[in-house]
Amino acid sequence: MGTYGQAGADAAALHRGRLEAFVVRARRVEAHSLAADWDGLVALAGAPYAVTALGNGEAQVRQEYPAEEIVESAAARVRPLLLEGDACSYLKALAAVGYFCRELSQDTQWVKAARAEWRTRAEPNAARESGYQVMIGYTVTGRTAELDDRKLATAWIYGDVVHHDTDLLKEADPFGLSERFRAAVPLVAWIMVKAIELLNYIRVLQAADLLELPAELFDREVVLTSTCWEHTVRAYAAPVGTPAPADALAPFSDTWIPLSGNAVLRHADD
Repeated sequence: MGTYGQAGADAAALHRGRLEAFVVRARRVEAHSLAADWDGLVALAGAPYAVTALGNGEAQVRQEYPAEEIVESAAARVRPLLLEGDACSYLKALAAVGYFCRELSQDTQWVKAARAEWRTRAEPNAARESGYQVMIGYTVTGRTAELDDRKLATAWIYGDVVHHDTDLLKEADPFGLSERFRAAVPLVAWIMVKAIELLNYIRVLQAADLLELPAELFDREVVLTSTCWEHTVRAYAAPVGTPAPADALAPFSDTWIPLSGNAVLRHADD
């Protein structure tokens, strides 16, 4: 194989590895309880609210979001998708799709549009035309502060949840936990939507034999559906200090005695 051919093979292997990492992570996102109601998840990504006019120029704005603990677990699942240094990052997976579809103009345009949308919504310093700004002021001291929803959301994700970024927390602290969480929920939901959409796109490409990913990648266990275990085992006992077998295939020495049928094992703290 020539130099160019080897380079092409190396690039394909690199992109295929990134897709494999993304599929596993995205399937874990897909399995989250928030994604069970797809329409609800899409609506949540749009920061839904209801406005009720109260008269005299006043109105009540109501937003109702899932419990923080639920969104926190979702944020933990999507966080690696945000980090371009992680193998499963969304942008790396998108680039991999672009690589395998580079001869297909329609798919190439989809990848470009998805990349632009991701950068606009997910990157803290990217320019954008939507969102909101929170401003606060203290009449006694004259102190004022303002942050947009994306920076507040980032402070919740990286300050309150998956890290404890003190700089982000310091900047967002005047607005309180409630404002940080309120800003983060739509972003987390939106990332989930984009991840699942890309996952489904990859499934279509895989079915069309464009990716050649391992078939078991789409079926392997990525989340636990049960956390109760019950096993039938062979149990042995030996005096304290008796060496264990060297490995899983090595036999027990004669010092290890099989437990009799009426033996009862108890936890060490009992």
